[in-house]
Amino acid sequence: MKSKLIFIVAIVMGIITTALFFQYMKKFDQQAIMEENMVDVVAVSKTIPPNRRITSDMLQIVTVPKMSVHEHTIYEIEDAVGKYTTAQIEANEVLLKHHIQSEKEETIFVSKKVKEGYRAVSVGVNFVQSVSNLIEPEDYVDVIFSEVIKLENNQTRVDSKQLLSNVRVLAVGRRLVDSTKTEEPYVEYSSVTLELKPADAVKLVNASERGSIQLTLHTKISSSEKKQ
Repeated sequence: MKSKLIFIVAIVMGIITTALFFQYMKKFDQQAIMEENMVDVVAVSKTIPPNRRITSDMLQIVTVPKMSVHEHTIYEIEDAVGKYTTAQIEANEVLLKHHIQSEKEETIFVSKKVKEGYRAVSVGVNFVQSVSNLIEPEDYVDVIFSEVIKLENNQTRVDSKQLLSNVRVLAVGRRLVDSTKTEEPYVEYSSVTLELKPADAVKLVNASERGSIQLTLHTKISSSEKKQ
């Protein structure tokens, strides 16, 4: 009787063990299937504005479902480092090939930087007029116009006024990228390209023919940052 009881208990324990084993293997298989359907891709770790050189600290690897991956997804961080953003990319957004371009592409396609309804206009500047060549692409400047006014008795006076305000700089010389974000050596420039409304572009060209142009540089530090 005792041996029969032991035999029955052994059978029950075997059944329970087998059930637990199959349940564990089912979970294991499901986990394996889930892992097989996931893939590592490159995403940005913080918001990156347009025309910004990408560094490794701006990027991260994230795991996403394979079926949701875009055909232009970037998989390796090395493929993005050193490139430039073509538009603003939000934090944690998966990086796609059309989000970035090389410096050569950025330099060639200046027309892509000009907003609709605006024009790119270049004006000649010397070292002083360009704030000692410290103006960079994507800075904002005011344009000061000065001309010599002839008075009676062969006297003259210089009349200066602010011609334009808060103007976006598209390029300095032939460079469209901030020199602090590239490894290119510093090169002096003698022209600055501004983004202007058509009427302001005519005003600037006319003024540059009549007198001299001086640029004044805006700060990039916001009011909130100044208070910190």
